[in-house]
Amino acid sequence: MSTFADRDGFIWYDGKLVPWREATTHVLTYTLHYGVGCFEGVRAYETPSGTAIFRLQDHTKRLFGSAKILGMAMPYSEDEISEAQLEVLRANKLSEAYIRPMVFYGAEGMGLRADGLKTHVIIAPWAWGSYLGAENLQRGIRVRTSSFTRHYVNSAMCRAKANGNYINSMFALNEVLRDGYDEALMLDTTGHIAEGSAENIFVVYGKALHTPDLNSCLDGITRRTVMQLARDFGYTVTERRITRDELYICDEAFFTGTAAEITPIREVDNRPVGTGTRGPVTEQLQTAYLNLVKGRSDHYPDWLAYI
Repeated sequence: MSTFADRDGFIWYDGKLVPWREATTHVLTYTLHYGVGCFEGVRAYETPSGTAIFRLQDHTKRLFGSAKILGMAMPYSEDEISEAQLEVLRANKLSEAYIRPMVFYGAEGMGLRADGLKTHVIIAPWAWGSYLGAENLQRGIRVRTSSFTRHYVNSAMCRAKANGNYINSMFALNEVLRDGYDEALMLDTTGHIAEGSAENIFVVYGKALHTPDLNSCLDGITRRTVMQLARDFGYTVTERRITRDELYICDEAFFTGTAAEITPIREVDNRPVGTGTRGPVTEQLQTAYLNLVKGRSDHYPDWLAYI
């Protein structure tokens, strides 16, 4: 059985391209024990003009913001990390890929009081289809509200895309997967909708889109993209607190994320959303988004970084 550790190719590791199977670190690395690290999920798409990474600079900027929040000194510049993502795609000869940059502490010390820790950076790309299933981009997914609450803003640095934060997501996702659902809906500590286990959420009422404000969710790059596209189409977009029962009676709902792209939600807590199928607004935004990332649109050309 093939594993992620047993592959051909290269991983960018601390400034060098390392053969995939040799990109290893010690079991006493600090981040493995304490979860202090941050990462990004980035996608590259094949376009008529060649392979391009979507919103590369925005992803890199968010990675550096996460590192700053966690107090991790970055050993490279934003330009160096952006160029490294292009380099690793070229080295692996990938026309489309998911890219995982990660920042972590090494094995220079152990214990919460450890000092002198070195910040390491890896960038690994691989071919990865739609995170929630290609068929679900049209059919939509079944979602259930999780019993696990999203982190309170003062219990974890929620603006950071931090490694350790995702144990919360894993609890929520595994809980609903065991019961036969596709994804979890997470509420914040006030009982309002926050996000999925790894996606932002939008609710549609007629020509109006609503999404939780950034006090309750990650500042998603795809979220920002959808908000801009929606406004371009003439929809109003409101960031606010959203109650769970609003989702039950909305016209449409969908998740967004680099991995999930734009995935319709057809059912929440055993209640059909709208007509129980992908709605017209979701389909319109989904088509516009895929045209954009695949270079089939003239809008926002600066969002594509060609390799």
